[in-house]
Amino acid sequence: MSRLINLGAIIRSDLPGDQLAFISPVDDQRQRQITFSQLDRRADAIGRGLLARGLATGCRVAIIGRNSIDSIACLLGILRAGLVAVPLNHKFPADTLEKILADSDARLIFGEAAQLARIESPVPTVSFDPDAEQGLDRFVDEGPLDAWPPGADSLALLLYTSGSTGMPKGVRLTHASQRWTVETRLQQHELDNQRILIAAPLYHMNALALSLLALASHITAVLLPQFSAAEYIRAIDRYRCSWLSAVPPMIAMMLQQPALLAQSSLASVKVVRMGSAPVNQSLYQQIHQLLPEATIINAYGTTEGGPVVFGPHPHGLAPPLGSPGYPHPQVQVRLRDAEGRESAERGILEMKSPGLMQGYHQRPDIRPPFTEEGFYITGDVFERDEQGFFSFVGRQDDMFVSGAENIYPSEVEHLLERHPAVQQACVVAINDDIKGTKPVAWVRLHQGHRLTADALKAFALAHGPAYLHPRHIWFVENFTLASTNKIDRRALTRAAQERVAQEDKTPGGDTAGING
Repeated sequence: MSRLINLGAIIRSDLPGDQLAFISPVDDQRQRQITFSQLDRRADAIGRGLLARGLATGCRVAIIGRNSIDSIACLLGILRAGLVAVPLNHKFPADTLEKILADSDARLIFGEAAQLARIESPVPTVSFDPDAEQGLDRFVDEGPLDAWPPGADSLALLLYTSGSTGMPKGVRLTHASQRWTVETRLQQHELDNQRILIAAPLYHMNALALSLLALASHITAVLLPQFSAAEYIRAIDRYRCSWLSAVPPMIAMMLQQPALLAQSSLASVKVVRMGSAPVNQSLYQQIHQLLPEATIINAYGTTEGGPVVFGPHPHGLAPPLGSPGYPHPQVQVRLRDAEGRESAERGILEMKSPGLMQGYHQRPDIRPPFTEEGFYITGDVFERDEQGFFSFVGRQDDMFVSGAENIYPSEVEHLLERHPAVQQACVVAINDDIKGTKPVAWVRLHQGHRLTADALKAFALAHGPAYLHPRHIWFVENFTLASTNKIDRRALTRAAQERVAQEDKTPGGDTAGING
């Protein structure tokens, strides 16, 4: 793997080049596909095209659009040329995209024609549309390219995270850090002989890191342009996918397609890797019933710290439900309590590994999230049990105080999800004149189940402390999702405030709802 010194030169030349690297469905009959050797040549041609236009080492080049083979090829070409790739979240508003382009100092933008049309920036563009005058086919310069040799601190990627407020933060990721991540995961052989399905967006670390790992593992990946529950199921059936990567809302939405599931074969699935949120017992049982032969992995990672944090227990012990596992042997982790003291049982997770980011790009307004010893302060609260397994409690930023009680949304969600009719819950805090803030809940029920808000409140009061019970409950068929396919808590908080304000104006405006 000598070429792995450059993150873009990750394709192995000692393995069959005629094997398919990516398959991307277009519709029920058509698909795009590319072999490893074709992708290798395409990446070289794109890198040569960039250099031919005078872009110097370290220049930023943006990519915008849905998942595509073109996006992958451009990413690799940018890196091979010694430039920095800036994947853009195409679901951001146009003005936010303009700010990111300015902040990153992007010198060129590759992308889908529809997305490029949204951007008014004078930055030159190259369209994925094969008929475009300024298209990718006309941009490339065919021929071999010696990948640029990066240094220990050479930047490879700028990933802009959505953040909780304000301008997205540019996360600086080096060739060395991401190369370490790929090589470390390769040692675990997690993708050996698998056919994986990628539906999460490539501007997000989850899908991006998985795509790089798939290339390094020399296996075929099925790449969906974007997530759709129906298309996700069809892709598993059509391409016999064996390894799935998803966030819990994606799987929950898939489970709401009983007719399609009944006529589809999912017997090929051997692994379901869930990230971004813990898998609750109800969802776990449903996945196990649907995919009885599949191993369900609850993973943890961040854009800033990477996906290598936890792994198997050194003594082979099985992790508790929802736990991402035991600390990886090449990663240092520790917990800090609210007073900043190291804790053995509960606190904010701090981690240190070669996979950490350099820092945030041009953000002197944000305190660097590193300790003096170089640990990354994740802001995620974890618990550690007697066997050394870690379990996610909640985001420090999500914690709220209600009547002097500290509440993490996940605590209320777990309480509600113990009810046999509840598939998934999302709890947010809204303002309250007496308590300061109070928990309210959006709840999705299992298919065919019925429940009232009052009955679920009574269940919460009977099975947990009174301060945890949601003061309002609304039932939904599906959750509002953010651009990363996670539940959009900010949108649900705004909707909750509006609902409560409306109910206050309407006496008898009940929080009770029924989902059949």
